[in-house]
Amino acid sequence: MSEVSLDLGDLNPKQKRFCQARAKYIAYGGARGGGKTHVARLKALMGSLGYPGIRVLMVRREYPELQQTVIIPMRQMIPAELAVYNGTMHMFTFANGSIIKFGHYGAGDDLEYQGQEYDWIFMEEATQFTERQFRTLGGCLRGTAKIPRRMYLTCNPGGVGHFWVKRLFITRAYQKDERAEDYVFIPATVEDNPQLMKESPDYVRSLDLLPEDIRRAHRYGDWDALSGTFFPEVTRNTHMIPDFWKIPREWVKYRAFDYGLDMFACLWIAVDFDGRSYVYRELRRSDLIVSQAAALMLDMTPVEEQITATIAPPDMWNRQKDTGKSMADIFMENGVGLIPASNSRVQGWMALKEALKPQKSPKDRPGLLICEACRGLFDDLTSIQHDEKKPEDCAVDPHDITHAPDALRYYAVTRLMGAERLPDPELSEPGQDRLTDYDEEMTGGDMDEGYLNYG
Repeated sequence: MSEVSLDLGDLNPKQKRFCQARAKYIAYGGARGGGKTHVARLKALMGSLGYPGIRVLMVRREYPELQQTVIIPMRQMIPAELAVYNGTMHMFTFANGSIIKFGHYGAGDDLEYQGQEYDWIFMEEATQFTERQFRTLGGCLRGTAKIPRRMYLTCNPGGVGHFWVKRLFITRAYQKDERAEDYVFIPATVEDNPQLMKESPDYVRSLDLLPEDIRRAHRYGDWDALSGTFFPEVTRNTHMIPDFWKIPREWVKYRAFDYGLDMFACLWIAVDFDGRSYVYRELRRSDLIVSQAAALMLDMTPVEEQITATIAPPDMWNRQKDTGKSMADIFMENGVGLIPASNSRVQGWMALKEALKPQKSPKDRPGLLICEACRGLFDDLTSIQHDEKKPEDCAVDPHDITHAPDALRYYAVTRLMGAERLPDPELSEPGQDRLTDYDEEMTGGDMDEGYLNYG
């Protein structure tokens, strides 16, 4: 094959640092206009040429944006002698055996990426993804080839992933099994992109005209300027607890769910004698018709668990024109009776925020705690953002992270009662054993004083 010339252009110093970084997770950006998408395209191409047989994945939340910002420019950049693009497979195949695969990762796409193997993965606009999606993609970094496994992220402040990106790359507040040396961040502003400054001076002026908080984020890459999470009070140390060995039978138990074909999210919640709520089980499943959702809900509820009520969104009672039945009717036919929640979003969110507060004093534990088994709910609560147009409400996009919080909102605004402590049963004969108390049921033995002290 004859030689093929390929002009990759010049890289600015920040872009060179990005390309030369050797950590497992490398993030680039901060402000808008820093040339992050351009350098991601170049790095993917350089890797494909420099490591024959490498498998590269480039993802963005929505495919049309990926098509416009990455795929079309790369098709114009890469000569046919080097690589062939397959529009059906959304993939470049290089003459040296390397591939670059393109994909989107939105609601319900988790299964698409589970089990896949890539050497390099590029997350375009990483703050548009949840941490769960980031970890799912990270699990795809594997294979047998002797190629360094890396994930490259481009990002700006704001969006549903703002806080996990900020935690890992900016504040560097690492948790168990996370290593600081695995994470590198290269900040870049529009001033680091001299070509843009020269060719589009009006772009800089448009950034300067933005509202103050947005200007600080987009113009200067200030990660403290945008703090739009709807539940800033929810933290791992405060609200997450170990799973129960067994939920005390005396506690009142509820189910609450949000239903849609895109996601059925159901939560199991127990209330103790002090009125404190514990989310102890969750179900998250897409593409379930009503009868399947009801059956799965019942299958996941042990026979000995007495559910006081199953709380559902009010649209479950809307009647279908063709059958005259509501989805609530179909749930009932399949063994699950429902009660409707209020659909006042603001009232519901305020009720939930009240439940998440310390119950008696600032040093007391919150009124609602989340067990480790319900990690999905915790991730959604810490990711969901304020609605920019209605700050007292939360954003409805991305939709896939709203279902479990909505279910919890229905519970918070509807909860009927807590557990009632009954008097100790009288012993019929001296020396007779007392009935097992709720601490025994909960822990499998004597309960340590600090077992639930997570405030």
